Amino acid sequence: MKAALREYLQIAREAVLWKLDGLSEYDARRPLTPTATNLLGLVKHLASVEFGYFGLVFGRPPQEDVPWWSDEAHPNDDMWATADETRQDIVALYRRAWAWAEATIEDKQLSDRGRVPWWPPERAEPTLHTVLVHVVAETNRHAGHADIVREIIDGAAGHRAGNDSLAPGGPAWWSQYRDKLERVAQQAGTLR
Repeated sequence: MKAALREYLQIAREAVLWKLDGLSEYDARRPLTPTATNLLGLVKHLASVEFGYFGLVFGRPPQEDVPWWSDEAHPNDDMWATADETRQDIVALYRRAWAWAEATIEDKQLSDRGRVPWWPPERAEPTLHTVLVHVVAETNRHAGHADIVREIIDGAAGHRAGNDSLAPGGPAWWSQYRDKLERVAQQAGTLR
């Protein structure tokens, strides 16, 4: 079971990073939703997630300086890249977080308990199994965000290189499909 959870986590990690391929620094950082969701910020956040859940929770705080965890940090500091943080810096940080996480996962049994101080007291001592499921879910959630943000930037969509998991069809097919759904939405909107 641990191997399957690790495999799904790694697939999600790689999907998130794939969304950065071929983008300019500007596009990797662009806030494209009302809450400023951006690709590089998602990667930075996920590094923080892995350092937190597989580090702090299991008594292995990262040896990294994580400034957005300080008392002086502002809300959402982990959700965007500063002008002096390069894409390479943040991707390298995420990969170091993976390695830190993998060491914890390797060292612990699925039944070993950690302590999550930011969770409610009744759930604050989850097993490694629960934490792995949580982080797999969170990483996949943000991979979905990344997929939508990337599609907004340049139309690129899908799960990963060589396996986009999309229905077959070129740009014309997708345009017709979108127009069809728009017509259906408008028709349904007049029914109420």
